Amino acid sequence: MNIQWRLAVVATILFHALTSVSQGTVAQATAPAPTAAPAAVVPSGPKGPARAFRGVELGMDRESAIAALKKDIIFAYRGPEDLSLLPSPNQSLIEVAGLSFVHRGYFQFYEGKLWVMILVLDADKVDHYSIYTSLVAKYGEPSQLDPKESRWEDKSTRMALERPLTLRYMDMDTYAKLREGANAKESVQELDRQGFLGGL
Repeated sequence: MNIQWRLAVVATILFHALTSVSQGTVAQATAPAPTAAPAAVVPSGPKGPARAFRGVELGMDRESAIAALKKDIIFAYRGPEDLSLLPSPNQSLIEVAGLSFVHRGYFQFYEGKLWVMILVLDADKVDHYSIYTSLVAKYGEPSQLDPKESRWEDKSTRMALERPLTLRYMDMDTYAKLREGANAKESVQELDRQGFLGGL
Protein backbone atom coordinates (compact mmCIF):
# COMPACT_ATOMS: atom_id res chain seq x y z
CA MET A 1 0.00 0.00 0.00
CA ASN A 2 2.86 2.30 0.90
CA ILE A 3 4.53 1.69 -2.49
CA GLN A 4 1.27 2.12 -4.35
CA TRP A 5 0.61 5.40 -2.53
CA ARG A 6 4.06 6.70 -3.43
CA LEU A 7 3.55 5.71 -7.06
CA ALA A 8 0.21 7.52 -7.05
CA VAL A 9 1.84 10.66 -5.63
CA VAL A 10 4.64 10.54 -8.20
CA ALA A 11 2.12 9.99 -10.99
CA THR A 12 0.08 12.97 -9.77
CA ILE A 13 3.19 15.21 -9.65
CA LEU A 14 4.25 14.15 -13.13
CA PHE A 15 0.76 14.73 -14.46
CA HIS A 16 0.63 18.27 -13.07
CA ALA A 17 4.16 19.04 -14.33
CA LEU A 18 3.39 17.81 -17.82
CA THR A 19 0.09 19.67 -17.86
CA SER A 20 1.72 22.98 -16.88
CA VAL A 21 4.47 22.54 -19.48
CA SER A 22 2.01 21.80 -22.23
CA GLN A 23 -0.14 24.79 -21.26
CA GLY A 24 2.90 27.04 -21.35
CA THR A 25 3.83 25.69 -24.78
CA VAL A 26 0.31 26.30 -26.09
CA ALA A 27 0.27 29.79 -24.62
CA GLN A 28 3.57 30.60 -26.30
CA ALA A 29 2.35 29.15 -29.58
CA THR A 30 -0.91 31.08 -29.54
CA ALA A 31 0.53 34.39 -28.26
CA PRO A 32 0.88 36.94 -31.03
CA ALA A 33 4.42 37.49 -32.15
CA PRO A 34 5.82 40.88 -31.16
CA THR A 35 5.72 43.29 -34.02
CA ALA A 36 8.64 45.50 -34.88
CA ALA A 37 8.20 49.17 -34.11
CA PRO A 38 7.51 51.17 -37.27
CA ALA A 39 10.51 53.04 -38.58
CA ALA A 40 10.51 56.67 -37.64
CA VAL A 41 9.74 58.94 -40.55
CA VAL A 42 12.15 61.86 -40.60
CA PRO A 43 10.62 64.80 -42.44
CA SER A 44 12.85 66.26 -45.09
CA GLY A 45 11.86 69.79 -44.11
CA PRO A 46 11.71 72.80 -46.37
CA LYS A 47 14.59 73.66 -48.65
CA GLY A 48 16.94 76.51 -47.95
CA PRO A 49 16.39 79.77 -49.83
CA ALA A 50 17.05 79.53 -53.56
CA ARG A 51 20.38 80.83 -54.86
CA ALA A 52 19.49 80.55 -58.53
CA PHE A 53 16.82 81.67 -60.95
CA ARG A 54 16.59 79.85 -64.29
CA GLY A 55 20.30 79.07 -64.47
CA VAL A 56 21.61 82.37 -63.15
CA GLU A 57 23.11 81.69 -59.71
CA LEU A 58 24.59 83.77 -56.93
CA GLY A 59 28.36 83.44 -56.81
CA MET A 60 28.85 82.84 -60.54
CA ASP A 61 31.24 85.06 -62.48
CA ARG A 62 29.99 87.78 -64.80
CA GLU A 63 30.81 85.94 -68.02
CA SER A 64 28.89 82.85 -66.89
CA ALA A 65 25.91 84.98 -65.88
CA ILE A 66 25.92 86.72 -69.27
CA ALA A 67 26.05 83.36 -71.03
CA ALA A 68 23.06 82.14 -68.97
CA LEU A 69 21.07 85.30 -69.76
CA LYS A 70 21.77 84.91 -73.48
CA LYS A 71 20.43 81.35 -73.45
CA ASP A 72 17.23 82.18 -71.55
CA ILE A 73 14.32 83.35 -73.69
CA ILE A 74 12.76 85.08 -70.69
CA PHE A 75 15.49 87.76 -70.81
CA ALA A 76 16.28 90.09 -73.72
CA TYR A 77 20.00 90.56 -73.12
CA ARG A 78 21.38 92.96 -75.75
CA GLY A 79 25.10 92.93 -74.98
CA PRO A 80 27.58 95.45 -73.48
CA GLU A 81 24.94 98.19 -73.42
CA ASP A 82 23.20 96.28 -70.61
CA LEU A 83 26.37 96.33 -68.49
CA SER A 84 27.39 99.32 -66.38
CA LEU A 85 29.92 100.09 -63.67
CA LEU A 86 28.68 101.32 -60.31
CA PRO A 87 30.14 104.17 -58.26
CA SER A 88 31.03 101.70 -55.49
CA PRO A 89 34.47 100.09 -55.89
CA ASN A 90 34.67 96.70 -57.65
CA GLN A 91 30.95 96.64 -58.43
CA SER A 92 29.11 96.34 -61.73
CA LEU A 93 25.54 95.86 -62.81
CA ILE A 94 23.70 94.10 -65.61
CA GLU A 95 20.26 95.59 -66.24
CA VAL A 96 18.26 93.55 -68.71
CA ALA A 97 14.71 93.76 -70.01
CA GLY A 98 12.52 90.76 -69.33
CA LEU A 99 9.85 88.99 -71.30
CA SER A 100 6.74 87.18 -70.13
CA PHE A 101 6.46 87.18 -66.31
CA VAL A 102 9.68 89.15 -65.69
CA HIS A 103 9.46 92.86 -66.49
CA ARG A 104 13.11 93.65 -65.73
CA GLY A 105 16.14 92.00 -64.14
CA TYR A 106 19.06 93.55 -62.23
CA PHE A 107 22.20 91.49 -61.59
CA GLN A 108 24.81 93.09 -59.36
CA PHE A 109 28.42 91.91 -59.14
CA TYR A 110 31.13 92.47 -56.55
CA GLU A 111 34.72 91.63 -57.48
CA GLY A 112 33.37 89.88 -60.58
CA LYS A 113 30.93 87.60 -58.68
CA LEU A 114 27.14 87.83 -58.73
CA TRP A 115 25.86 88.72 -55.27
CA VAL A 116 22.42 90.30 -55.85
CA MET A 117 19.62 89.43 -58.25
CA ILE A 118 16.50 91.61 -58.42
CA LEU A 119 13.61 90.52 -60.61
CA VAL A 120 10.78 93.00 -61.16
CA LEU A 121 7.79 90.86 -62.09
CA ASP A 122 4.92 91.76 -64.40
CA ALA A 123 1.89 92.34 -62.16
CA ASP A 124 -0.42 91.99 -65.16
CA LYS A 125 0.65 88.36 -65.64
CA VAL A 126 1.33 87.13 -62.11
CA ASP A 127 0.12 88.24 -58.68
CA HIS A 128 1.75 88.54 -55.26
CA TYR A 129 -0.40 85.86 -53.63
CA SER A 130 0.44 83.22 -56.25
CA ILE A 131 4.17 83.89 -55.89
CA TYR A 132 3.96 83.87 -52.08
CA THR A 133 2.03 80.58 -51.84
CA SER A 134 4.41 78.92 -54.31
CA LEU A 135 7.42 80.02 -52.25
CA VAL A 136 5.83 78.83 -48.99
CA ALA A 137 5.05 75.44 -50.54
CA LYS A 138 8.66 75.03 -51.62
CA TYR A 139 10.65 76.74 -48.84
CA GLY A 140 8.30 76.79 -45.85
CA GLU A 141 7.05 79.79 -43.92
CA PRO A 142 9.19 82.93 -44.24
CA SER A 143 11.60 83.82 -41.45
CA GLN A 144 10.39 87.41 -41.60
CA LEU A 145 7.00 88.69 -42.66
CA ASP A 146 5.78 92.27 -42.77
CA PRO A 147 3.71 94.43 -45.14
CA LYS A 148 6.80 95.30 -47.20
CA GLU A 149 8.38 91.89 -47.69
CA SER A 150 8.38 88.16 -47.00
CA ARG A 151 11.90 86.94 -46.34
CA TRP A 152 13.52 83.50 -46.37
CA GLU A 153 17.06 83.50 -45.05
CA ASP A 154 19.86 81.23 -43.88
CA LYS A 155 23.57 81.82 -43.25
CA SER A 156 24.46 82.00 -46.94
CA THR A 157 21.39 83.32 -48.75
CA ARG A 158 18.52 85.77 -48.42
CA MET A 159 15.51 85.49 -50.69
CA ALA A 160 12.73 88.05 -50.41
CA LEU A 161 9.40 88.70 -52.06
CA GLU A 162 8.93 92.47 -51.88
CA ARG A 163 6.21 94.97 -52.69
CA PRO A 164 5.74 96.11 -55.38
CA LEU A 165 6.04 92.71 -57.02
CA THR A 166 9.78 92.00 -56.83
CA LEU A 167 11.98 89.00 -56.07
CA ARG A 168 15.38 89.63 -54.52
CA TYR A 169 18.21 87.10 -54.03
CA MET A 170 21.28 88.07 -51.99
CA ASP A 171 24.56 86.39 -51.05
CA MET A 172 24.95 86.98 -47.31
CA ASP A 173 28.74 86.52 -47.17
CA THR A 174 29.24 89.37 -49.63
CA TYR A 175 26.60 91.44 -47.87
CA ALA A 176 28.43 91.03 -44.54
CA LYS A 177 31.74 91.98 -46.16
CA LEU A 178 30.30 95.12 -47.75
CA ARG A 179 28.46 96.10 -44.58
CA GLU A 180 31.65 95.68 -42.56
CA GLY A 181 33.47 97.92 -45.04
CA ALA A 182 30.68 100.49 -44.89
CA ASN A 183 30.73 100.47 -41.09
CA ALA A 184 34.51 100.91 -41.11
CA LYS A 185 34.16 103.85 -43.53
CA GLU A 186 31.51 105.44 -41.33
CA SER A 187 33.75 104.98 -38.27
CA VAL A 188 36.64 106.75 -40.04
CA GLN A 189 34.31 109.56 -41.11
CA GLU A 190 33.02 109.91 -37.55
CA LEU A 191 36.57 110.05 -36.19
CA ASP A 192 37.42 112.73 -38.75
CA ARG A 193 34.28 114.64 -37.76
CA GLN A 194 35.14 114.45 -34.06
CA GLY A 195 38.69 115.55 -34.80
CA PHE A 196 37.38 118.49 -36.80
CA LEU A 197 34.93 119.51 -34.07
CA GLY A 198 37.60 119.10 -31.42
CA GLY A 199 39.85 121.48 -33.28
CA LEU A 200 37.31 124.30 -33.27
